[in-house]
Amino acid sequence: MFAPSHVDPRLLRAFVTVAEELHFTRAAARLYVAQQALSRDVRRLEGELGCELFVRSTRRVTLTADGERLLPYARAVLQAQDDLLAAAGRSRPLLVDLNSPGLDTHREVLHRARGLAPEHELMARYESGLTWAAGELLAGRLDASFGRFAGLAKAVRAGLEQQPVRYEPMAVVLPEEHALAGLPEVPLAALAGETVYAGAGNTRTEEWTDLARRLFDGRDIALAPPAPLAVGEEEFRRIMARTRNPILAVVGFPPHPGTVSRPLVDPVPLSPVSLVWRKGMIHPALTELRRSAADLSAERGWLRRPADSWLPKQDADVMGAHPMSRC
Repeated sequence: MFAPSHVDPRLLRAFVTVAEELHFTRAAARLYVAQQALSRDVRRLEGELGCELFVRSTRRVTLTADGERLLPYARAVLQAQDDLLAAAGRSRPLLVDLNSPGLDTHREVLHRARGLAPEHELMARYESGLTWAAGELLAGRLDASFGRFAGLAKAVRAGLEQQPVRYEPMAVVLPEEHALAGLPEVPLAALAGETVYAGAGNTRTEEWTDLARRLFDGRDIALAPPAPLAVGEEEFRRIMARTRNPILAVVGFPPHPGTVSRPLVDPVPLSPVSLVWRKGMIHPALTELRRSAADLSAERGWLRRPADSWLPKQDADVMGAHPMSRC
């Protein structure tokens, strides 16, 4: 092994990730790159160092003696780079997407994080839904967002990390004159025959529309057809006032003038909320944002599911196993 005048940290990160996984496919998924590109980077590093770092066979990957020798030094270089980036991150705000101004969970997590990290600026953004925000996260134009992680495409999820925050009970927003508006709670069966708006056609909120489809399936609840894309709360209210369709929402979402919000029951449908950020992203305020989410989840019991709740299996798998209890 000889020392070149310069080694690209990206090549060292490729090497360390493969060394940790001992599997090129898994390492590529962690780095959100194609396996061929990862193999090419490792080969390039081996060429620059003048030695083989891995023994490759059809069944396994192992480190060579040179690879074992290089690994602690590569980790030290990457840690130094991460520390440098973290220090640089102190000079810029953490951009946190709250989806919509009416969502209490997201706002509470951000508010608590600001108190935990007063020396940092955490700026709110409003991108409507996680489907759109995920692209902004991967492009580096956002730092964190909230939403239904299981509703994203698998390839997109591979480039992101998530922390479960809350199972939000779902609600229905009804015109004041609707026959169900007088009920304190609305059983799901009572919505049979109704056409309910859940963002169909809005490419920013596809994960929410998908959750609605799963909920409505087999219950004779129709998904309202796409409405004109409304930008801003005032435009959304105007469009919804024209259609007069019930709106699928979460408990705590503020009703519009002339409407009421009612919790859904029998069963209680849940909207799973995760804090989501770009894989490998480093920013000191992100640590406090994650701490805020974890503390609030524990204090408020946000990750306890009612015994009579509804949640798609794929969402339960993504959110992880949490204790069931009556809330």
